Amino acid sequence: QVELVESGGGKVQPGGSLGLSCAVSGSIFSINAMAWYRQAPGKQREFVAVSPSRGSSHLADSVKGRFTISRDSTKNVVYLQMNDLKPEDTAVYTCNVALQESQYGDLTNVWGQGTQVTVSS
Repeated sequence: QVELVESGGGKVQPGGSLGLSCAVSGSIFSINAMAWYRQAPGKQREFVAVSPSRGSSHLADSVKGRFTISRDSTKNVVYLQMNDLKPEDTAVYTCNVALQESQYGDLTNVWGQGTQVTVSS
């Protein structure tokens, strides 16, 4: 069974930095896009960043210049480096990976369990 294992997160003061990682665990055939989403209390889940299998990464306007998404395809891990954090970045961050478990299987979306990021003084 494929699952995503997230790590990182925590509490940091405004202006600080945090890093998140999300590793694909289990047997897979291929990985397509790897992305991060977040959901703040009382708000809908929103897109943060995506790293496609080919081409350039894309970030939400609200995090451009502060967040960086990267991936290690040899380890099936996606990272989110968050700098200059603001209180409005406080949310549960969840990774999402589009993958194929077998060569002729469907492309499916798998979600991580989510990790809390709190930005507060």
